Amino acid sequence: MLVVNYFPPQKDLPLKSVRGENVRMTKRALLSVSDKRGLLDFAKALVQRHGYELLSTGGTAKMLREGGLAVMDVSDYTGFPEMMEGRIKTLHPKVHGGLLCRRDKDSHMQEAEKHGIGMIDLVVVNLYPFEATVAKPDCKFADAIENIDIGGPSMLRSAAKNHASVTVVTDPDDYEKVLAVMDDGAKLSALRKHLAFKVFSRTSAYDGAIASYLGQQKEFNVEGNCGDYPGTLNLSYEKAQGLRYGENPHQRAALYGNFFDYFKQLQGKELSYNNILDITGAAYLIADFEKPTVAILKHTNPCGVASHDNLLTAWQQAFETDQQAPFGGIIVTNRTLPKDLAEAIAGIFCEVIIAPEFSPEALEIFSKKKNLRLMTMQGDIKKSNLQEQRSVIGGLLRQDRDTKSVGEAATFNVVSKRQPTQAEWDALLFGWRVVKHVKSNAIVYAAAERTLGVGAGQMSRVDSSRIAVWKAGEAGLPLKGSAIASDAFFPFADGLIAAAKAGATAAIQPGGSVRDAEVIAAADENDMAMVFTGVRHFKH
Repeated sequence: MLVVNYFPPQKDLPLKSVRGENVRMTKRALLSVSDKRGLLDFAKALVQRHGYELLSTGGTAKMLREGGLAVMDVSDYTGFPEMMEGRIKTLHPKVHGGLLCRRDKDSHMQEAEKHGIGMIDLVVVNLYPFEATVAKPDCKFADAIENIDIGGPSMLRSAAKNHASVTVVTDPDDYEKVLAVMDDGAKLSALRKHLAFKVFSRTSAYDGAIASYLGQQKEFNVEGNCGDYPGTLNLSYEKAQGLRYGENPHQRAALYGNFFDYFKQLQGKELSYNNILDITGAAYLIADFEKPTVAILKHTNPCGVASHDNLLTAWQQAFETDQQAPFGGIIVTNRTLPKDLAEAIAGIFCEVIIAPEFSPEALEIFSKKKNLRLMTMQGDIKKSNLQEQRSVIGGLLRQDRDTKSVGEAATFNVVSKRQPTQAEWDALLFGWRVVKHVKSNAIVYAAAERTLGVGAGQMSRVDSSRIAVWKAGEAGLPLKGSAIASDAFFPFADGLIAAAKAGATAAIQPGGSVRDAEVIAAADENDMAMVFTGVRHFKH
C-alpha cells in the first residue's frame, strides 16, 4: 500500500497558520505494497518531481532503499513498533487520523495539530493475495487466514471515505493517471471520486472472497449459512468487456467475470451479448461428447449435431438436419478444425466458429472473412461455473448447473415389452445427449451418431415433436427406425403415438407421469422400445 501527503509543491515550510491552527506543510508518502510493479518509478516521481518524503515497511522499504531513495520506517513515524508478526503496523491514529481528518472542519484540524497528526492525501494499497492463496489446490486453512489483510482494507476505506481530500489508488496502472493530474486541483478532485469507487469495489470483492472461502469450511457451517447456498450470497465479478448493446440495440450490456479464461478470440468483430450466450451454450453441449463431433446452434438451441471419425462427414450430417437455421448461427467442434471442414463451412454465413484449435490452412481460409469470429476453447469447460444464476424480480435464482452425465444403457430402465436393438440404443443415447441442451419442451429425433430433427421451446410437447418431424421432412431425412428423445415425460400417449406414426421405433424419456402406464401401453401397441432414464433435463 502507498500513502501520500499531497500539498502544492513547497519545501521546508515552517509552521504557519491554516484555518487558525498551526500545521507543518510536509508532503509525505507511505509505501507498503504486495504488487511492486511500477512502484519504484512512481516513488521516484513523488520524491524528485513533487518533493515527498517516504515512509514504508518491510520488503517495500528494502526495495526503495536499494533503488536509492531515503525511506523512514512507519514504526519510527508513529512511535509504535510493528508487532505480532506484522499484524500491527499501520493501525495507528497517526495514519488513520491523517486520512480521515476533514480539512474543511476547524475542529478536525485543531485536533490533528494537538496530537501531531500530519495530513495524508494519497493512498495506494495492494491487499494481501488472499484470492490467489486459496486458489492453490494445496492451500492450508492457516495459510488462508494469514492472508486476510486487515491494515490494507482499513486504510483504503479510511481514504476512500475522505475522497474529497484523499486520492486512493488500488491499481498500479493508475500511477501515471495520478501523476498526470497531481498539480491540477480540479482534475485531481474528479479522479479521486473515480478511484474511491474502485476502492469500495475492491474491498467488497475482497471481503466477499473471504466470506465465500469460509463458507466452504465445514466448521463454519452454522444454521445452514455456509456451503454453495449460504444465507448471504457474495458475488463479485470484474468487468471483462463493454458490449455494444444487449439482446437488442436499445439495451445496454457488459460482460463480467473470467469468460476469456475459457475462450480466446483469434479474429473477427467484437463479441456481442447474443454471441456470448450462444458460445456458452455451444461449449456446454460439445463438452458432453467424447467422439469427434460437430454441432450447429442458433439462439442457444442445437439445430444439428453429429459425431464421426471424419469431421467433414460429421459437419455434413449436422448441416443436413437443418440447412436454414445455421445462417447466422454458431458452429462448434471438439477437435482441431481442418482445412476440408473450413472449406465447407466457408460456403455459408455464420457468426462464430469454436474449436480447440484451427489448422493453419483453416485459419488462412477464414482470414478472408474479416468479420467472422473464430474462438478457441481453453480450460475445462465441464468444471466451469458449476452453479449458475439468473436474475428475477427483486433478486436472483441460483442452482447447480445440469452436469448429469448421459449414462450408459445399463443405467436406464427398459419399460416396454421389446428391448431396443443395438442400433436403437446408439440412437437413443445420442438423442439423449442432445436433448439436454434444447430449450423445453424439447424433442429430438436421432439416428446413431446424428440428429434428424429438433423441436424446441414449444408450449406443447406434441408441437415440438411436430416441428422436429417437419424439419426432418424439409431436410429429406427419413425418420423410419429413428429414436425420439424427450427432455421430460410424455404427459399423454398422443406424443408417443405421433412419434410412432412419424417412423420412430424407440423412445427415451425420464418417466414419472401419472399416465406412464398409458404411455407404455401405447409404445407396446406400436412395437416401440421405450427407455426411462429417471432424469429430467428441463432447460428454460
